[in-house]
Parts: sequence; C-alpha cells; structure tokens
Amino acid sequence: MRLSELVQGLSAVVQEVEDLTEKDPISRRLRDFGFVSGEPVRLVGRGPIGADPLLVQVGYTRFALRRNEAARIIIGEPA
Repeated sequence: MRLSELVQGLSAVVQEVEDLTEKDPISRRLRDFGFVSGEPVRLVGRGPIGADPLLVQVGYTRFALRRNEAARIIIGEPA
C-alpha cells in the first residue's frame, strides 16, 4: 500500500521509499525528512481540490506532500 492511498486519520509504518529513477532527488529528500523504514506516519488531512496536497505527520513534524510524492512511500497496513 502507498501513503497516497491511506485513509485520512489512520496511521501506518513506512516500509520504504521507492526511487522512480536512479538517484531520484525527490525520494532522497523524503528519506532526509524522516520517511525511513519503521517510522510511523499518519495522514492528517487532504486538500479540498482533488485531495491534493496531503498533510502527513512523521513523528512530531507535519509535511504537505503532493499525491505523486506520497505515492513513492510504501507503507505497511494501517495501525
């Protein structure tokens, strides 16, 4: 399952961040932000138009991610 598919309000655990290309700069930045294997994440909210952007919480930090960025993050089943 991908983070972009998570139901609002639910939590899950990051399994990995998928690289779409070799040395994918967006995936690398997501890992730098804390989206690493074993880290709990929660989908806090969705934007009003097309559900974009997504408001995602990792630890105590919240990020606004585009759905295509969140789709790079593979998660375990929601907790």
